[in-house]
Amino acid sequence: MGKMRHKLLRSLIALALCVLWYIPVQAATEASADADANALQAPDPVELKIGNRSVFVFRGALLGETPANRAKRATASIVDALQSDDDLTVRVDPIQSSFLVLLGYNRAFIVSPSDVGSPEKSVRDLAEQAASNLRLVVTENGEARSLKFLLGAAGYSLAATAIFVLLLKGAAYLKRKLLSLLPRAMRKHSGLLKFGETPLFDLQYLYYVFDRFFWLIYWILVALLSYQWLSFVLSQFPYTRAWGESLNLYLIQLFHYLLRGTLNAMPGLAVAVCIVLIARAISAFSRHLLTRMARPGTLRWLTAETLQPTVRLTSLAIWLFALVMAYPYLPGSGTDAFKGLSVLIGIMISLGASSVVGQGAAGLILTYSRTLRAGEYVRVGDHEGTVTEVGMFTTTIRTGLGEVLTLPNSMITGNVTKNYSRAVQGQGYIVDTVVTIGYDTPWRQVEAMLIEAASRTEGILQTPAPHVFQTALSDFYPEYRLVAQAVPKEPRPRAVLLSELHAHIQDVFNEYGVQIMSPHYLGDPEQAKWVPRDQWHAAPAKPQNDG
Repeated sequence: MGKMRHKLLRSLIALALCVLWYIPVQAATEASADADANALQAPDPVELKIGNRSVFVFRGALLGETPANRAKRATASIVDALQSDDDLTVRVDPIQSSFLVLLGYNRAFIVSPSDVGSPEKSVRDLAEQAASNLRLVVTENGEARSLKFLLGAAGYSLAATAIFVLLLKGAAYLKRKLLSLLPRAMRKHSGLLKFGETPLFDLQYLYYVFDRFFWLIYWILVALLSYQWLSFVLSQFPYTRAWGESLNLYLIQLFHYLLRGTLNAMPGLAVAVCIVLIARAISAFSRHLLTRMARPGTLRWLTAETLQPTVRLTSLAIWLFALVMAYPYLPGSGTDAFKGLSVLIGIMISLGASSVVGQGAAGLILTYSRTLRAGEYVRVGDHEGTVTEVGMFTTTIRTGLGEVLTLPNSMITGNVTKNYSRAVQGQGYIVDTVVTIGYDTPWRQVEAMLIEAASRTEGILQTPAPHVFQTALSDFYPEYRLVAQAVPKEPRPRAVLLSELHAHIQDVFNEYGVQIMSPHYLGDPEQAKWVPRDQWHAAPAKPQNDG
């Protein structure tokens, strides 16, 4: 029996604990559900407006009345009181936690704690503000009934309109006067717009710029005057006074917003300007440092050819770093519009500049590998000529015919490049040509004739002396290659020099009666294929000194 009693007692205690735990949990759940239901069923705020003047905003229900019904009841009560000749003194009386707004001896409306929309304001403050707005309604209602006041307001409006028209005419006259004086002033001070003897601006385009500037200032002034005139006229009449005050308030808020934004942006702009000045100083210092380091014997890779691109790359890196550092301090950098624009620009650059980046990388490879230099004679693929400029994206070559070719740097790095100027001593370039002569002609005679032809050609140097190489022993003839260094006294196209050299080779071989077997040899003819000297100037050729 004792054990049964202990078990029964423990069961009763467990049941009591469960009941005690369930009650507060259930109460909290019901309270949360009620709060959610009240939040879901919260009525919409309704504004109380009398005579175009906002008086109060009803936000909560009171004694079973919704904000809409409260606004209707208050409108009817206030309109009835304004139409009577009773005392229209506005008072505020407390009622428990609410406040009663009285218009004369009639109740206008009640301000309850449920109407408080901001925790910064109390119910009393809200009621006093509503009473102040209602006093304005009473005052404007009396003014609207006063013929004397309305006539005065009309007079003020007409006077303001006359002043407004005069100001518009004055602004138009001032604009025309400035434009008429502008040509004379520009001619008088035209010397200030010159750099030496070169005019910086065309006076015709400068006049157009000033004309557009005056036009912009004129219409800004017209807009401000129209805005102020409309605001003043609307403020003179009771029914439209709220509109005029809202226009004034909007303009004041706009200026306040602009001024506050400008003042808030000043510290960030100051930091950004400091970053720009520091970046400029570092860029100038790096330029002077690299110029000193480019002197011979300092750095092997930094030469006169690589100095300028190195300076530009260093400056670009410095300014990009400065831009990244100054970006957070720029006005509006944190806005979604600014971020979206930055992303759009980045996508446009990444999609459209891939080929440009490739050309720039090829230009850097050409510059730092020193594959080409200005003044060298090169052959790139099927193009041959003198390099005039090695740029970041393209290289310019002048051909022997005087044509100027602009080759993409990626094309140069992707083709075999022959440089005829690297194997020379001093200035100039290599000139070579190939002839094939039969085995019946002594090779020593052939070499002597080729060297003599080179000595007759103006522009081919004798020091270092030209050389002749036997590059092949073919089935029917040996192949001789004449290699010489050329540097004309005046720049001459390589094609002209080669043409003169070939002409002298033919003359020399004809003088000694040696037949040139180029391009192909099939068999020995009955007569040697060479031109006697007495036939060199056969018609229509003109006799000349072939020295």
